[in-house]
Amino acid sequence: MEKLYLGLDVGSTTVKLVVLNKNLDILFSSYNRHFSDIKNSIKNLILEAYSKFKNAKISIMVTGSGGLAVNKWLDIPFIQEVVASTTAIKKFIPRTDVAIELGGEDAKITYFSGNVEQRMNSICAGGTGAFIDQMASLVQTDAQGLNELSNGYKAIYPIASRCGVFAKTDIQALINQGASREDIAASIFQSVVNQTITTLACGRPIKGNIAFLGGPLHFLSGLRDRFVETLGLKKDEIIFPENSQLFVSIGAAMSSKEEKEMSFSQLKDRLVELDKPIDMDVKRLRPLFIDKEELENFREEHKTHKLSRRDIKEFKGKCFLGVDAGSTTTKAVLIDEGNNILYSYYGNNKGKPLELVVKILKKIYSLLPEGAQIAYSCATGYGEELIKAALHLDVGEVETIAHYKAAQFFLPGVDFVLDIGGQDMKCMKIKDGVIDSILLNEACSSGCGSFIETFAHSLNMSVEDFTSEGLMAKNPVDLGSRCTVFMNSKVKQAQKEGATIGEIAAGLSYSVIKNAIQKVIKIRDPKELGEKIVVQGGTFYSDAILRSFELVSGRKAVRPDMPGLMGALGAALIAKEKYNEGMSSKLFDKDELDSFSYETKMRRCGGCGNNCLLTINVFSDGSRYTSGNRCEKGAGLNKDKKDIPNLYDYKYKRTFRYEPLKEEEAPRGTIGIPRVLNMYENYPFWFTFFNELGFRVVLSGQSTRKLYENGIGTIPSETVCYPAKLVHGHIEDLIGKGVKTIFYPSIFYEKKEQEGSNNHLNCPVVASYPEVVKHNIDDLKDNNITFISPFLSLDDKEGLKKRLEKELKILSIGKKEIDNAVDKAWEEKLIYKKDIREKGEEVLKYLKETGMKGIVLSGRPYHIDPEINHGIPNLINSLGMAVLTEDSVAHLGNVERPLRIVDQWTYHARLYSAASFVAKEKNVELVQLNSFGCGLDAVTTDQVQEILANYHKIYTVLKIDEVNNLGAVKIRLRSLKAALEERDKSGFEPVRVGEPKKRVIFTKDMREKHTILAPQMSPIHFQFLQEAMNSCGYKFEILPSVDKSAIDEGLKYVNNDACYPSIIVVGQFISALKSGKYDINNTSVLMTQTGGVCRASNYIGFLRKALKDAGFGNVPVISANAYGMESNPGFTYSMDMASKGVMAVLYGDLFMRVLYRVRPYEKIKGSANLLYEKWVERCMESLRTGNRDEFKKNVRGIVKDFDELEINNVKKPKIGIVGEILVKYHPTANNDIVDVLEKEGAEVVVPDLTDFLLYCAYNETFKYKYLSQKRLNKIIGDAAIIYVEFFRKELKHALNKSTRFSSPTTIKKLAKSVSPLISLGNQSGEGWLLTAEMVELMESGVKNIVCVQPFGCLPNHVTGKGMIKAIRGEYPKANIVPIDFDPGASEVNQLNRLKLMLSTAYDNLEEEEKVDKQENIEKLSSTS
Repeated sequence: MEKLYLGLDVGSTTVKLVVLNKNLDILFSSYNRHFSDIKNSIKNLILEAYSKFKNAKISIMVTGSGGLAVNKWLDIPFIQEVVASTTAIKKFIPRTDVAIELGGEDAKITYFSGNVEQRMNSICAGGTGAFIDQMASLVQTDAQGLNELSNGYKAIYPIASRCGVFAKTDIQALINQGASREDIAASIFQSVVNQTITTLACGRPIKGNIAFLGGPLHFLSGLRDRFVETLGLKKDEIIFPENSQLFVSIGAAMSSKEEKEMSFSQLKDRLVELDKPIDMDVKRLRPLFIDKEELENFREEHKTHKLSRRDIKEFKGKCFLGVDAGSTTTKAVLIDEGNNILYSYYGNNKGKPLELVVKILKKIYSLLPEGAQIAYSCATGYGEELIKAALHLDVGEVETIAHYKAAQFFLPGVDFVLDIGGQDMKCMKIKDGVIDSILLNEACSSGCGSFIETFAHSLNMSVEDFTSEGLMAKNPVDLGSRCTVFMNSKVKQAQKEGATIGEIAAGLSYSVIKNAIQKVIKIRDPKELGEKIVVQGGTFYSDAILRSFELVSGRKAVRPDMPGLMGALGAALIAKEKYNEGMSSKLFDKDELDSFSYETKMRRCGGCGNNCLLTINVFSDGSRYTSGNRCEKGAGLNKDKKDIPNLYDYKYKRTFRYEPLKEEEAPRGTIGIPRVLNMYENYPFWFTFFNELGFRVVLSGQSTRKLYENGIGTIPSETVCYPAKLVHGHIEDLIGKGVKTIFYPSIFYEKKEQEGSNNHLNCPVVASYPEVVKHNIDDLKDNNITFISPFLSLDDKEGLKKRLEKELKILSIGKKEIDNAVDKAWEEKLIYKKDIREKGEEVLKYLKETGMKGIVLSGRPYHIDPEINHGIPNLINSLGMAVLTEDSVAHLGNVERPLRIVDQWTYHARLYSAASFVAKEKNVELVQLNSFGCGLDAVTTDQVQEILANYHKIYTVLKIDEVNNLGAVKIRLRSLKAALEERDKSGFEPVRVGEPKKRVIFTKDMREKHTILAPQMSPIHFQFLQEAMNSCGYKFEILPSVDKSAIDEGLKYVNNDACYPSIIVVGQFISALKSGKYDINNTSVLMTQTGGVCRASNYIGFLRKALKDAGFGNVPVISANAYGMESNPGFTYSMDMASKGVMAVLYGDLFMRVLYRVRPYEKIKGSANLLYEKWVERCMESLRTGNRDEFKKNVRGIVKDFDELEINNVKKPKIGIVGEILVKYHPTANNDIVDVLEKEGAEVVVPDLTDFLLYCAYNETFKYKYLSQKRLNKIIGDAAIIYVEFFRKELKHALNKSTRFSSPTTIKKLAKSVSPLISLGNQSGEGWLLTAEMVELMESGVKNIVCVQPFGCLPNHVTGKGMIKAIRGEYPKANIVPIDFDPGASEVNQLNRLKLMLSTAYDNLEEEEKVDKQENIEKLSSTS
């Protein structure tokens, strides 16, 4: 029988098998969902195929995200899915220019025109097909049903395309506002399209002939239609091949031709391996219940908490109705005057909340006997306004208050309430009977309850059955606590490792609670939860969730027997409370309900530039309810709110009120300025400057969703904040206006405003984003635009004049003119700032006179953009409160310094001043706006909260993104207002609590006794640094490198938005101090600080907070820095320490070079490591004495020995690793990437740590030359470089003489090589050095690079991901993959991307070898 070729594709939701013959005809194919039972699905598939081809000889390859596990289980070769797909595309549809392939978890794009480029989505955008399934279940259908619905759409709503969690929030809001299912279906597909383009195109346009592949695109024509329309494809450009859902399996089968042959029966016999237990990479947790007895005791304990009921049929008199229209469920409770429950309902609203409430009311009316009447009614929850407007319920109340009222009724004196619903988590702390604080989850931690529900449905199970499975699971899976997209990714990994449904169910229960406790409530000490704890909300019906709460928090909680009804019960109690004798309810009666109907219309508002898409529900009585509007205009309500001050509106108009010269009045022509980021503050300066010089200044248009979408394909980093993403649309807008010169400077320093602040920098994204624009928007080049983006400092007027004179030479402007224009602009900026401050004082005076409350809506300058703030200021006005900006009151605040954090950024220094002012004011509150992805707010939010907490003020943070739905924001703001009203009733006055904490100093006495702990960053280097420090008279200890438990501690104590390195560093310290190994009274911790733009300088702030929260507030924190940022008398620097420190780092660099170069080729396994260990001991010895001759001798000896170690003469692909410094060098942080790559057959090249130190020193030259900084710093920097190079020359000398190794380049050479691509002003984190390392690797022949970064790393948006396109332009063979690392990231996801990069690396190596062979043949023939 002929040989057959099998391709098995194991995805995150499906398994596919294809059998081909030698002519590549499909003899058998199958595409099945595996419902998380991967092993049995594979077994059944293979057995089905075996029954047809029993006697055949076969070769097989496995692919897909689950293929890596199958490759281990069945010992069959693995091929990366994009590579498999590419193989099939080249054969069957060779005219393809771009292939878009969507799967269950991953989205892929392959570019074929020019250099083949393959891309996969990052962790944040996980779950493409799975996302469609989840969204379909929200509208009570499946993916196919969604497809059919989408054919009848009339309007497309903007739905967040950043990730599934944000999108779900938007969709939930649309459902509750009454949008049609058809429109929602099409909008879901559009959001998938937007996400695919944003996350994968990354600046390279998708054009030409486009192939659509993968399950979702095969089965969902509506999804294909959205792609076709968005990309503007003509009919002949659409490629939709037969069997497009099987292309990956077909490619795997084709590739198996080269693999070892076996009989089909051999493969069948291997299936028994699937029944064996396997190694687990995903961490496991304690079982929820150790045994049945523990479960029984738990159930017994929670039996007692019951609500009292009464039979409705026997009832006479007045009753009160509460309706809670939640995000996914609708609840109703009817109570009598004695608070007994007469009737209750709890059920899923199936996407039709209004119809369900009508049904409930009809049922109540049918049960109510004669003589019983509903006296009053109250609505609460997401759908409160719709239900109230449609059915005329008497009152509405924000859900937080409804939940509090119910908890207070159920357990008088309750001091802590935790409510977890489908979409939201709410937590209330109650003090002396008054709500002290209300915490709600951010968008990222939303949807936990409904995630469990949709996940259960994906397994064809009910929620009850699914969570019950988890109760007795032996090894619950640790799914992290990041967000449901990350959780989903971890679930998929656990499934692929064979985790049972019960283990996943228990793991999810843990995750929901960890999310609530660590991310929402941020409780570090369980005692803070209070004595009387009530847990409620539909999610708490599950015993698994309640048990997880008790295990994670270490506290006992009271759960009512109907936890899901508490919101409705609270609403009923409020209805009873608000009812006065003689009132009559407006609620629809039975007859009105029978004739009730409604229709939904769509229209654009047209009331302002936002032009909101409105959903108008018109009811049968002629009344209407309008949603989708950000203010009252769309609803046709011109409320008398005009006199309520709104400084956001004032500042926006004041900033951009300038009238440009007419064309004929502008002798120098036109210059364009984008309305972006810091231009929301600096535009008055730049307008005046260019206007004065005779330019017509053209400003880009107001931000809109459409403008954003125009630039969507040029964004290189999908995790950057929305304000930065908008920049691309604004630049495109200017180009579209015909502007030929665009001025968009990189502002490194702003004007220093706060006297005591440590610095006055801009954030890494604001400071450097013009660099991203320059390299990623092709239209700049294609339209010959002059793009001027110099690095400038706005802190020094005279320095600025010199810089502008030089930078604007291309516009032929003289010194005198520039000096005059800068003077005028400087003056205008001062007037502008004064106007804002005066307006702030005017509003404060107005508030005092009227008794009105004011909200200081604190953010960055660009938050005044209505497209960024989504109309939140108008919403605050509609609640009857005035809106102020942080800079309108910052001058009135007096900050108690020193702050816990390093006050390094100008815009953030204002936040602390504004908070200090608000803290002491009775009628002004602070609400902080925080853009998703703003890493700096990990620092600011905690600090602002602390400043307010000092005076017992309530802190509210609103996380905003491109998400348009304000439902959750409205709940937060109404909750704040309600809590303030409660406080006012109790006569609250802001009074300082406690004394300011003083920093614990490391004294001279401590030097003798204290052990100093330092975090691990690079084991190969830090072992030597530990030795060097100990030889200088300190008891110095570097913490262990492999410590996963440290990450858990870090997650517990560090802000949600902090980056991975800070979690690891803080976690290491807390873990060590808790270990019992150290005498806490004689232990200090040491942390480096660079004082730069990146938030790494603030790790010390994170650390101090964590130490205090963990009960180690007395442990001194030593700052090791070169800038005199903090002094510690007991810790001093010396020349001895400097020379030993330099030698230690150089030893580490040398070992990294020689070991990584030789180990992959060693003839005797383990010989390289043995040689390394032998030399480590000798180097340690030399560091104890610090003898330089010994150092020289060792360096030569190391190079000689590694040069002579026996190696195999084979070629392997070289892989460079660049990126954020800790993730690059720390094996725990990068999941042992060096080890992984070496096992995959590669040689790893990692740039020297010394280069980072030299880069820091060299940066002073740029600051002195271009940013008006001190000359002394440059001199010190130059001296440091000379000093290090003096030691390093020994290293270079030895390496240059070797046969195997290359020597390092000087820092000046590195700077010179990268200058054509990127400015040396990029000094955040690794800054320009990261790009320089990529260039150096390319130049040295290392064309394959992994750019490792913590998830959401700010500098990396610019100098990492932002530069990849530019590097590929210079080096067409560049094979670069950026990989995000995070505690919640799935390792399978990362490994899959590494495999993709490696397959390209092997292809390139093969090609090089062919070229070398050909050249050798030609040489031989020419000599013969």
